[in-house]
Amino acid sequence: MKKLSLKNKQEVILREAKKEDAQSMIDFYNLVGGETDFLSFGKNEFKMPLKDYEKLIESTATENNSIILVATIEDKIISIASITSNQKARYKHVGTFGIVISEQFCGLGLGRKIMDYLIEWANSNGVTKKISLVTREDNDRAIALYKKVGFEEEGILKKENYINGVYYNTVMMSLIL
Repeated sequence: MKKLSLKNKQEVILREAKKEDAQSMIDFYNLVGGETDFLSFGKNEFKMPLKDYEKLIESTATENNSIILVATIEDKIISIASITSNQKARYKHVGTFGIVISEQFCGLGLGRKIMDYLIEWANSNGVTKKISLVTREDNDRAIALYKKVGFEEEGILKKENYINGVYYNTVMMSLIL
């Protein structure tokens, strides 16, 4: 558990997700899915059954190269972030990064603090050598943050997303540790 202070002086608790968080995490995803088109799902499109999500949280907690974090204010989830890794020997050194922040907490420095925390965690876990992520090509704020912490573009997936009648390209990025 780590205490973080946002630019607006609010205190955030960043901690590993627990099985008991599963329903709140599903609810959070279904809410924020409607706040932005930059996620891979829309409002109420996160359909993983509760028992499956609980199992995912529990199994991730046993892996030394994967982690799921929740950021909370007064026990309310405001962000979920993760690095998930394949457990096969040939791929276990690569972690896939994901982060979702509630719209009302964007621009307050939370994304950067979580990224720094996860990069430090990945550097110290003894397994992860590369962190990969994907984002929409027009997600300028996120791309700027990723580049600021050292991520580089690896490629473009053309017309990877289709939202409201428009196709968008996806940028693949990585950070070599």
